[in-house]
Amino acid sequence: MKICLSCTKNFSSPGWDCPVCGYAPSRLNGVEAHAPEFANGGGGFKSEYFSELATLESNNFWFRARNELILWALRTYKPGAHNFLEVGCGTGFVLAGIAESHPETALSGSEIFLAGLSHAATRVPLAKFMQMDARHVPYADEFDAIGAFDVLEHIKEDEAVLAQLYRALNPEGVLLLTVPQHPWLWSASDEYACHVRRYTNFEIEEKIRGAGFKVLRSTSFVTTLLPAMMLSRSAQGKANKAIDPAGELKINPLLNTTFYTLMMLELAGIKLGLNYPVGGSRLIVATKIE
Repeated sequence: MKICLSCTKNFSSPGWDCPVCGYAPSRLNGVEAHAPEFANGGGGFKSEYFSELATLESNNFWFRARNELILWALRTYKPGAHNFLEVGCGTGFVLAGIAESHPETALSGSEIFLAGLSHAATRVPLAKFMQMDARHVPYADEFDAIGAFDVLEHIKEDEAVLAQLYRALNPEGVLLLTVPQHPWLWSASDEYACHVRRYTNFEIEEKIRGAGFKVLRSTSFVTTLLPAMMLSRSAQGKANKAIDPAGELKINPLLNTTFYTLMMLELAGIKLGLNYPVGGSRLIVATKIE
């Protein structure tokens, strides 16, 4: 069901024209724009990063391994999902993986920046895309599964976002989240990436439960590489200095292969039921309960 962001009434129709007040979102670059004021500079990220990300993601160990983890979680905790929304879909790298592995699932993607959506639409031409502010999601009881992958840490009002995602899910729908973990890993890389925070496991789980969800699974990942992350972040220090925005993605091919192998070993443990206590990131799977 859709929600009019002007009068807040729910409605069901193929288009976005509200039958109550007549409001309709504008269209920018061929997509519905529910927050056009942020489309080219919404904060929380730098839109100029998208082009470089789009060229680096498919070969980088972290993005590839995270995709494998996400695909496994979706398969395991919401098999047969009829539809899926990714909030903050960026360049569409995750959606492209889901489209290949779950061709039966109707895919939607939202992004606050039009610059990201142009890449995503090319990668996943059959998905539906919209420009949207995650703090104001125009849906209720609509999706079997929603994903937000390394999105919440960019948004100050993260609890408001979680409440919106809860409303947008169908009863017993599943939320898949990944977030950066451990505030003591904070560094210049987080500042450059426009992070607001790194989470503790207690903080993110409490916020998810506070939105009404039941946590089904919570585990760290990037665990085997945590010592390397600590060394890298320590070397950067907390000084605000110029760094290569894609520096952490441009690594030696041999190291890239080694790191990917280590993360696949972590995934094997997660599949067996291990929940790692520490790691650079955290995966949380939660379900909507009413």
